[in-house]
Amino acid sequence: MKTKKTTLAASALTRRAFVLGTAGAGLTAFAGSALAQNAIDDLLSAPSRGNWDDQFDMRGSNVKQVASNSPVFSTSTLQSTQAAIESYRQIVAMGGWPMVPDQAPMKLGVEGPAVAALRQRLAMSGDLAQDRVQSGAFDSFVDAAAKRFQARHGLPADGVVSTYTYKALNVPADLRLGQLMTNMNRLQNEPMVQAPAPRFVMVNIPAASIEAVENGRVVQRHTAVVGKIDRQSPILNSQITNLNLNPYWHAPASIVRRDIIPLMQKDPTYLERNEIHIFAADGTEIPPQSINWQTEEAVKYLFRQNPGKNNAMASVKINFPNPHAVYMHDTPQQGLFSELMRFASSGCVRVQNVRDLIVWLARDEPGWDRQRIEQVIATRQRQDIDLTHPVPVFFTYVTAWATDPTVVQFRDDIYHRDGVEQLAMSELTTTAYAADQQNPYARGDDEGY
Repeated sequence: MKTKKTTLAASALTRRAFVLGTAGAGLTAFAGSALAQNAIDDLLSAPSRGNWDDQFDMRGSNVKQVASNSPVFSTSTLQSTQAAIESYRQIVAMGGWPMVPDQAPMKLGVEGPAVAALRQRLAMSGDLAQDRVQSGAFDSFVDAAAKRFQARHGLPADGVVSTYTYKALNVPADLRLGQLMTNMNRLQNEPMVQAPAPRFVMVNIPAASIEAVENGRVVQRHTAVVGKIDRQSPILNSQITNLNLNPYWHAPASIVRRDIIPLMQKDPTYLERNEIHIFAADGTEIPPQSINWQTEEAVKYLFRQNPGKNNAMASVKINFPNPHAVYMHDTPQQGLFSELMRFASSGCVRVQNVRDLIVWLARDEPGWDRQRIEQVIATRQRQDIDLTHPVPVFFTYVTAWATDPTVVQFRDDIYHRDGVEQLAMSELTTTAYAADQQNPYARGDDEGY
């Protein structure tokens, strides 16, 4: 495992070198070149870009304008993504965008040549108005544009241009164009885009986000935690059929082998403290002290964690048939949802504000309103809700899309599925490999395959 992590980290550094090198090679002439500046001016004023430019004012640069209730799985997103591809083709044809020098963080009040380069870069991608390019000051217009850019790339929209924002800024335009085209093909081949169900749930793995869609509009959006790079969440289509309130958690053999045995070697009280019980195949409970933890004897037993505050799935589990034995669930570790890199599970999907989603899923079941659901959860007693009308659920992989032609979203190709190695990794994603071996249940590990 150590060798794998080292290799992946090296890939991350290789990507950064490629990105910076490609951008630099393609745009060296921009530094101090009147001809290159004319190319930028031509691109910014090109009339063929149509209403793309009409949105590039202060209002269009507001972070709120990035949000949309149009689903990723929709014909409108398909059309907007195609329009974005045409706009990016024009940018690439004009030589791409300039590299922004990766230096000290830039924020409101900073001045200098780097800010001037940032203004040009933000204008070329539609985040800053054309008439705000000619300045070297990081003013409120640049602050709003930087926040808009960050929101489009899944970064914290704080307006501070630092490490991760520099990396996103300096991905060459031709790579972004290729990313859009790859994902356009994915969307075109997704049946739910062309013929959507009245209600469905979509998990976009690289965005670590969830959409609950009804009648063609997003009615709920949830932050998610999805599978690690070496324990990936699968692509799947299924139907949500059943909800567990106060579920038991069963540890798969892989977690018993990789996590529980080493933990018990260090702390023989670990299972007791976390309310995890061991059972033989005939249902007989096995005392932890009767097991030889220096061997793999424990792997042959069933490990079950009781419902309650320590349970890895917390209060809710959402079930749907699939060959990977994965599911969606709550987590006691709510702080994970505020992390930038939310690739921390063993394949299952953790859902922020999951009770809102549960209420929406169960709304047609008599007697299961929010009040009843909250009352049952408070008892810490297991109870199930079978859905009379199963709701379609999709785990998908979309790293580039547009819900509006002027709002193009990009995410890291965390699982290396876009076919371009240089986009597959960044230093940002290497943290997803770091496994916390101190307490896998604090991570909420829930590997089901």
